[in-house]
Amino acid sequence: MSMMSLPEITLKLTVKFILSCYLALSFCGLSSAEGVHVTDADNKTVHINSSKRIVALNGSNTEILFALGAGERVVGCDLSSTYPPKAKKLPNIGYQYRLNAEGILALKPELVIGRRDAKPAQVITQLRAAGVATLLLKEPRNFDEAKVRINKIGHAIGKDKQADKLIQKLEQDLLVLESKIKHLSLKAKKTALFLYLRGPQTAMVLGNKTGPGAMLVLSGAINCSGDIKDTRPMTAEAVVAAQPDVLILFESGLKSIGGVEGLLKLPGIAQTPAGRNQRVISIDGLFLSGFGVRSGKAALALFQAIYEKTGFTPVEFIAESSD
Repeated sequence: MSMMSLPEITLKLTVKFILSCYLALSFCGLSSAEGVHVTDADNKTVHINSSKRIVALNGSNTEILFALGAGERVVGCDLSSTYPPKAKKLPNIGYQYRLNAEGILALKPELVIGRRDAKPAQVITQLRAAGVATLLLKEPRNFDEAKVRINKIGHAIGKDKQADKLIQKLEQDLLVLESKIKHLSLKAKKTALFLYLRGPQTAMVLGNKTGPGAMLVLSGAINCSGDIKDTRPMTAEAVVAAQPDVLILFESGLKSIGGVEGLLKLPGIAQTPAGRNQRVISIDGLFLSGFGVRSGKAALALFQAIYEKTGFTPVEFIAESSD
């Protein structure tokens, strides 16, 4: 048997070392030693070298990261990150529209993920200037966009297969929803109005371009907000004119005015079919409008609350795991 020369042995060991480094990097959330590239909401390429330490700037992205199995990498999140419960125990970086660069950088993130309209803009500039990969994504308003976001976040952290599985589960929920909506006649469709409340002094109507407003339509209802596309102050005249069959509110908003009894005291509410029949639905904000991995379940739960229940219906989400 011939003996290998010293240069041959050195070359073999070098190749083995490079291969082992490549595999190690792959298991750390990188597709290769050169990292990954993801297109953001502005169609710009974001280069991500590592995703071992992540700060999530909004609740939907936090939820997706945990669902992808990367919860242990999340080192901080914002106030809207209420699910899963473990997220509430993480260091808090404030609210996604009142960000502070120092607080985020103190957590030594390698990747920051948020929505396109994170504010203030100068904080995003500061994060990028500090060398932190910052990925801002479009906030979905339909299920196709929700799938795209899950896919992008999965790719950004080296969890493509897990993202595919989450999308498959979402599609299964949507098939159930579609089968129910398909059997609704136009006459059977209910008109609904989403009210955003923070005490009796803050009352807003949410239109079709908002997350909650879009979910009403996706859940088989008719959003009767009329010409309102985004968010407008609620007036008694507008509510009475809309004549909603059902009123939907975030559970925190309904609580802030003293429940259904307090809601019925607001101007115009008692003069609507929803008010007369106390057809009120309360639901968690992140569950309803987050357009994350639970969005199919949320839309299905809202359909059931609108069409298969009567009176006041609080919608609750039962977690499938201990998270």
